[in-house]
Amino acid sequence: MSAPAPSADDMKLWLNAVAAKQDRAAFGRLFHYFAPRIASLMERSGLNAAEAEEISQETMVAVWRKAALYDPAQAGVSTWVFTIARNMRIDLARKASRASAGLAALGELPMRLEASVEDMALANERDARVRRAMATLSPEQATVLRLSFFAEKPHAEIARELSLPLGTVKSRTRLAMAKIRALLERDL
Repeated sequence: MSAPAPSADDMKLWLNAVAAKQDRAAFGRLFHYFAPRIASLMERSGLNAAEAEEISQETMVAVWRKAALYDPAQAGVSTWVFTIARNMRIDLARKASRASAGLAALGELPMRLEASVEDMALANERDARVRRAMATLSPEQATVLRLSFFAEKPHAEIARELSLPLGTVKSRTRLAMAKIRALLERDL
């Protein structure tokens, strides 16, 4: 038997705790409630299970990062979270549309082939900061991040490839991203 759905007030308290104190337990409650519902909604919208899971994960990462932006006068927590998920879905559809358009679309876009010296210097500096931050991660976290972001593999595929539970992959990703974000923000 599943637990009863949290009340709107419970969700507001949890989201406020995430915004104010980066409360992991409160985020865990939000995650436990919303992540499977978002994934289910995304599958019903036509995404495969891996894509739906990815949208669910990205949505919850956005909830963590943007919790302080939530305004209860504008919408309920559920509406706010599902709006983020919908926007993630739209972004995925746009990305797929651009990718499928192929080289023909590239011909229509104005392209700047040469980067300025300033652009290259900024990119090199950013890359160095990210490499330094990645070097502080445990080998397990670094592996999961590389597979997720550089190889662009969904969490479910990473879990299969590394013979890990899906929750472990998600936790390592969340913890690694939080650590990198903190280091990069500190370096600014």
